[in-house]
Amino acid sequence: MAQLKQSKSGRSHKLVICEAAIIAYVAYFAALGLKWLDIIFSAHTSVTFFNVSIFTISVVLINLSVGLYEERLRESFRGIIRRIFVSVILSFFAVAIISNVLLPGFAPHPLYAPTAVPLIILALVIFRYFIHNTDAFYKKPKILVLGAGVRASVIEKRMRRDVDRANFHLLGFVPVAGDDAQDGIQNEKRIELDMKGESSLQEFISENEVAEIIVACDQRRGTLPVKALFDARLKGVRITDLLDFMERETGQITVDLMYPSWVMYSNGFQSQNYFRELADFWLNIGLAILLLIVTWPIMLITAIIIYLDDGRRTGASVLYKQERVGKYGKSFYILKFRSMRPDAEKDGAKWASKDDNRVTKIGSFIRKYRIDELPQLFNVVKGEMSFIGPRPERPEFVEKLIKEVPYYEQRHNVKPGLAGWAQLNYPYGASVKDSLEKLKFDLYYVKHQSVLLDLLILVRTVEIILFGKGR
Repeated sequence: MAQLKQSKSGRSHKLVICEAAIIAYVAYFAALGLKWLDIIFSAHTSVTFFNVSIFTISVVLINLSVGLYEERLRESFRGIIRRIFVSVILSFFAVAIISNVLLPGFAPHPLYAPTAVPLIILALVIFRYFIHNTDAFYKKPKILVLGAGVRASVIEKRMRRDVDRANFHLLGFVPVAGDDAQDGIQNEKRIELDMKGESSLQEFISENEVAEIIVACDQRRGTLPVKALFDARLKGVRITDLLDFMERETGQITVDLMYPSWVMYSNGFQSQNYFRELADFWLNIGLAILLLIVTWPIMLITAIIIYLDDGRRTGASVLYKQERVGKYGKSFYILKFRSMRPDAEKDGAKWASKDDNRVTKIGSFIRKYRIDELPQLFNVVKGEMSFIGPRPERPEFVEKLIKEVPYYEQRHNVKPGLAGWAQLNYPYGASVKDSLEKLKFDLYYVKHQSVLLDLLILVRTVEIILFGKGR
């Protein structure tokens, strides 16, 4: 486990160092090029060094915040280009503010940043294309899956894309006695080995330099090649349970395959101590009050537009108050700007869907950019919600979901939030099946909640809002 973590961590460190060097070189080259062209007539070395340093540091930090150095980055190359573009543009504004406003003595030539920005974007895109399409930068560890039945098929079904397997090279699946072949692996490579003697498995592991074995057989008792696994482990091969593998690589917990002993022996699910809860409470309240001060003009304009759109005609309130289930199952009333028609639930509670015809014209816009959720800042101030956590669900649906979705009530062990891990990783859900998929991400958050994970979710949520992908 440590070996694989170190290799991934090493890859991230290499990325940071290499990209910092590229950014610094290109930023310096831009200043040097303008000087050669006699556009910059006088540029002190200290000014150039300062602006190159600020550009380098800001791009690297923003790259980090938008997830470009994240180990579990599941993004197409087009998505990576988009993140690089956002990162460098934000750095452009950071340099402008620092150099021209805060430290005017170090202000660069007006043409410097417009010249450096496209060159840095181009250089980073070329570098990312190189590491995205070759193994020269990072040698992927070889992984072997022990099992080819129903449990193993989870990898085939949920990790089909190349980006899902960006961190490893999957050699194939080894059928084990007791596997359900009919509903198991269908299109992946099956490696037929003599599992009775176990020597063939040992030889395969050694000859193919297997770095990790994923135990995913349908039946373990009396079927596992214990001797071969023991020998492999002593030689440094990592042995990983399927649930741990899926959690690590996908950022979700495979709820439908969970078993009690895994929960009891796995890492995570640390209880919140008093001081951590107190710090979270005051931090959330402080941020909520600050955001209320900043966003009250937007909230006022939104309320006026909703009133003029249909509130004046129907007499309906611009705010929508709805009962939701919070921490430990305690109910509270959530506040939102009304984005649906006043008669949206005349026939009873319904799941909200992506293209819901009950949504008004202004409602579609404020949902897209999450403006409808700004009144929930008052829920945060009251201590009913936090900024980060599973989205709160309605009591009518919770009662049904607890009966149909295993471990669903465990998501109520933390406060519900304005933004959550599930909202970042799963599209709009409007069914029991969708709730199960979202629960996998919610439980991952409950298990791994930390300040760093909260910051990651917060930054990525802002990115989604900026690109108008609000759900």
